[in-house]
Amino acid sequence: MRSEESMARIGESHPDGIRYKRILLKLSGEALMGEDAYGINRATIERMVGDIAEITALGVELAIVIGGGNIFRGVAGGASGMDRATADYMGMLATVMNSLALQDALRQAGIVARVQSALKIEQVVEPYIRPKALRYLEEGKVVIFAAGTGNPFFTTDTAAALRGAEIGAEIVLKATKVDGVYSADPAIDPSASRYSRLSFDEAISRNLKVMDATAFALCRDQGLPIVVFSILREGAMRRLVTGQEEGTLVHL
Repeated sequence: MRSEESMARIGESHPDGIRYKRILLKLSGEALMGEDAYGINRATIERMVGDIAEITALGVELAIVIGGGNIFRGVAGGASGMDRATADYMGMLATVMNSLALQDALRQAGIVARVQSALKIEQVVEPYIRPKALRYLEEGKVVIFAAGTGNPFFTTDTAAALRGAEIGAEIVLKATKVDGVYSADPAIDPSASRYSRLSFDEAISRNLKVMDATAFALCRDQGLPIVVFSILREGAMRRLVTGQEEGTLVHL
C-alpha cells in the first residue's frame, strides 16, 4: 500500500506543470464504436488519438487498458449458453484486436506505442513484461495492455487497476460516455446530480457503481485514485492532466 506521504503528493503539480506524470487510461471497447452498432469507428479512434497526442506532448507517461465489448462481450456470451471461461477468453482476444487498431492509429499520428498481451500471442504482440513496460514508459512510448489480466472471470476494469498499481501510475482515468459519477442514472432521472469528488467509502456507502467491485477494492487498497470522465468531451484528458476539474475524482 502507498504511504500517506506518497498519497499526499498525488494531485500536486510536477515541475513541468502537469498534475499527473504517469497515468493509466481505461478505455471501453464500446467507446471505439462511436455511433456505430459494433466494430471500430475510424473518426472516433482518430479523435481519441488526438486527445492522447495532446497529453503525451506535455510529457505524460501513458499506459492504456482497452476493453473488447465492441467486438465480443464475455458476459453476454456466457448468458446465452456459452461456457463463461471460453467466452471470456474470446473477449480477451477482442481486446488484442482493439489494441492493435489503436497502436496503428497512434503510429499514423507519429506516436510510438507498444502492445503487451497477458495472453501469449508472440507472432502478433509481445507478452506482458513489467520491467519492459516501465522502460517503454520512461522512453516516452505509449504502452497498451491487451487481454485483460489473462484470466477469465476478471474484467478489464480489474486489469486497469492491476496494471495501474504495477506500473506505479498516479491515477486511473476511466473513460466513459458519461461525464462523471451521478447520484442516479441521469438518462433515467433528470434530477440526478454529478459528484465532483467522492471518497472510496462514500462511493461504497451510496452504492455508486464506479468500477466493478474487484477493481474498486484494489484501487482503494493501493491508494490509487480514479477519475471517471467522458471520452466524448473534447480536450477532457488535457484538462485532467493539467489540474482542471473534469469528471468525478474518487480518492481515499
